[in-house]
Amino acid sequence: MRIYSSLWNADDWATRGGLVKTDWSQAPFSASYRNFNANACITSSPSSCNSNTTTSTSNSWLNEELDNTSLERLKWVQKNYTLILLMCFMISAFGIAIAAKFDQEFDITWGDGRAKILNNGDLLTLSLDKISGSGFQSKNEYLFGKIDMQLKLIPGNSAGTVTAYYLSSQGPTHDEIDFEFLGNLSGDPYTLHTNVFSQGKGNREQQFHLWFDPTADFHTYSITWNPQRIIFYVDGTPIREYKNSESMGVSYPKNQAMRIYSSLWNADDWATRGGLVKTDWSQAPFSASYRNFNANACIPSSPSSCNSNTTTSTSNSWLNEELDNTSQERLKWVQKNYMVVLVICFMISAIGIAIGAKFDQEFDITWGDGRAKILNNGDLLTLSLDKISGSGFQSKNEYLFGKIDMQLKLVSGNSAGTVTAYYLSSQGPTHDEIDFEFLGNLSGDPYTLHTNVFSQGKGNREQQFHLWFDPTADFHTYSITWNPQRIIFYVDGTPIREYKNSESMGVSYPQNQPMRIYSSLWNADDWATRGGLVKTDWSQAPFSASYRNFNANACIPNSPSSCNSNTTTSTSSSWLNEELDNTCQERLKWVQKNYMVYNYCTDSKRFPQGFPADCLQNS
Repeated sequence: MRIYSSLWNADDWATRGGLVKTDWSQAPFSASYRNFNANACITSSPSSCNSNTTTSTSNSWLNEELDNTSLERLKWVQKNYTLILLMCFMISAFGIAIAAKFDQEFDITWGDGRAKILNNGDLLTLSLDKISGSGFQSKNEYLFGKIDMQLKLIPGNSAGTVTAYYLSSQGPTHDEIDFEFLGNLSGDPYTLHTNVFSQGKGNREQQFHLWFDPTADFHTYSITWNPQRIIFYVDGTPIREYKNSESMGVSYPKNQAMRIYSSLWNADDWATRGGLVKTDWSQAPFSASYRNFNANACIPSSPSSCNSNTTTSTSNSWLNEELDNTSQERLKWVQKNYMVVLVICFMISAIGIAIGAKFDQEFDITWGDGRAKILNNGDLLTLSLDKISGSGFQSKNEYLFGKIDMQLKLVSGNSAGTVTAYYLSSQGPTHDEIDFEFLGNLSGDPYTLHTNVFSQGKGNREQQFHLWFDPTADFHTYSITWNPQRIIFYVDGTPIREYKNSESMGVSYPQNQPMRIYSSLWNADDWATRGGLVKTDWSQAPFSASYRNFNANACIPNSPSSCNSNTTTSTSSSWLNEELDNTCQERLKWVQKNYMVYNYCTDSKRFPQGFPADCLQNS
């Protein structure tokens, strides 16, 4: 071999998978070389192994190997500086070469000709236009297995589109394992959305960006599903591991056979920036491509129930597959650098959500003259607002410390001027209070989530946020952990604010007054939207917000057992000492960097004489 070197433009793939292009205003680019040395065999030379310099005293490199010290240096480099180790499991080149035929393994199920099987069954394409998307499903059902599929996603402006590839059974108590690719504007990355459902319950989302452009070429997306765990892989690199937690009372998908489904469809009501960015139909038709499907899996209807559809699999090692140390390191690398939403910084138990407390047992409707309603056998509560009145409710119990969860679906459409408040409070001029307030906005503009903490009647500790989803499209979980050390505000398990006890600095902290839970929907168009400039549009009334899945694992002062949950799902009062670990601290920083819109601890105009003392701990 000769030695070659070149300097060239590769902005179709080199930087962030081709998302970042060469800035030609910086040209010319230059690289420099010096101190070349070759102690090597030159096949055309009479002396075949000779150095071109006088510095080499031997050809020891012929038998060179790494000693212990060098091996340690190698490990150090690979631990700290390796970026992508692709083969955490083997994606066999031979297996890819003779992957299953789409016409043999799948049925096109919808799309009226928009889904096509091409190239003698080796390629499948889905298409989406303004009239319809398209989709397909596997002929077989699988119960555990290793599923591989190569996808090439929609290029360019894919905002509003979703390419879904998933395993699912059917019915209201279905199981499901999801890859969903949420499109974005040109130049912005796709969001890879993952989820796991069991017995019809999901809410286990993790989302990622990718370290390459998934539209430039095909990439392999794989699911290993066995009785112990589910592992999601991208090009052989693990991005997520979901372990069987049945020992903790959480159901796991292991009894229902599932088909493989895929679809390309319009979801511009939620997919891109929570629905704020809509599909640009001038770019239609949109197209995604599939190839090299392989399922080494158990087919319940087959005489040989765990069999591959190709000849490349020599074992069912996936049945006991787990991540080794190297793969665990790769998983941590992905989750540190590319995870965009980690849902469970604390456990929102799937079974806890399923059996949340009954509203008629836990709350009293306090005002609204019939505008507040408890429905569905106590599982749902709705508040309504019209030009005459709003409505509200309060908890029967008072709490002194606890973890409070509530799922809310906010007023949709033009909610400007309205406020949906959900908070803890005691009574009187020296009351304590912990607030979530959702300030409505014009259609298409985001809600403002307003938080505050009062102690001894003093508040003025506001932090405000926008959200990374549309809070009107579905229910989301808003939680407060309140213990003697800190108050943590969570959205879908992601911490958005931490307020620490600063009594040592002379700042009072809410810890002596029991508080009830209150919620109300009311008109505040004198201040809520753009400082009161935008008024409530009463032609849109009545406005409505919905509540479900309340859970309070909390201390009830007048209860014989003072720290007790109102559901059977809580096994401890771990929230009494809860604090944010390193991962959750990173999630908090991510939220505050990207979604915080106001912080009292940075408002120098409001505090010209200096920020409040508690800002030293809570900025």
